[in-house]
Amino acid sequence: MTGTLVNMATVVVGAGIGMALGRRMPERLQEIIFQALGLAVCAIGISMTLESQNMIISVVSITLGAATGHLLGIERGLNRLAEWTRRKVRIGGERFTEGLVGATLLYCVGSMTILGAFEDGLGEYPTLLYTKSVIDGISAVALASVAGVGVMFSIVPLLLYQGALTLCAEWLSPIMSETMIAEMTAVGGLMLMGIGLTLLRIKEVRTADMLPALIYAPLLAWLVA
Repeated sequence: MTGTLVNMATVVVGAGIGMALGRRMPERLQEIIFQALGLAVCAIGISMTLESQNMIISVVSITLGAATGHLLGIERGLNRLAEWTRRKVRIGGERFTEGLVGATLLYCVGSMTILGAFEDGLGEYPTLLYTKSVIDGISAVALASVAGVGVMFSIVPLLLYQGALTLCAEWLSPIMSETMIAEMTAVGGLMLMGIGLTLLRIKEVRTADMLPALIYAPLLAWLVA
C-alpha cells in the first residue's frame, strides 16, 4: 500500500497549496485556471480514449454504464454524500461537491491506477504509483485553487478504490488482460472528457452516472476476445 499512501499524501499537500493560493487569487484568475484545467483534462481524456482497441466496446460500455448509473442514481447519491460531508465538517463552499467528485474521477480512472496498484500489490517497486502521485499532486494544486477543500477529501475514495486494487492484485492480475485494461482506460478517458466539458462550463455532464461503464468495458472485452 506504499504507493497509494504516497499518492494520498501528494494529493493532500497539493490541495493544501492550491487552497492557500486560491484565497489570494482574484475571481477572474481562478476562472481562467479552471478553464485551463478543463482543457488539460479533455486532452488527457482524448489520449486515454485512443488506447481502445475496439471503439465499439467503448461506445457500448459508456452507454450501458450511463443507463445503469442513472437507474441506480449514482450521481445523485454521490452529490448527496458530498453535501452531507460538507455540512458535517462545516467547511467548503459551493464547489465542494464539484471538487470532490471531479477529483475522485480524475485520480481513479486510467491505466496508471490499475497497473500501478497491481505493481504495488505484487510486491514490486511502485514506480507507476509514484509517478501518478506527482501528476495527481500537481493537478490537485490547480483544482483545489478553485474548487477548494473538496479536492482534499477525494483521498477517501482514492484509498478505497486504489487500495482495494492493490490488496486484490494477486487475484486480479492474472484475470485482467492488456485488452481489458485498455478498454477500461478508454472508457475512463471518455468520462474525463465529460469532466473537462463540465469544468469548461460547456455542458454539465453527469459523469458519475457513467461509473458502471468501468465494469462493462472489461467484461465486453473479455467476451469479444
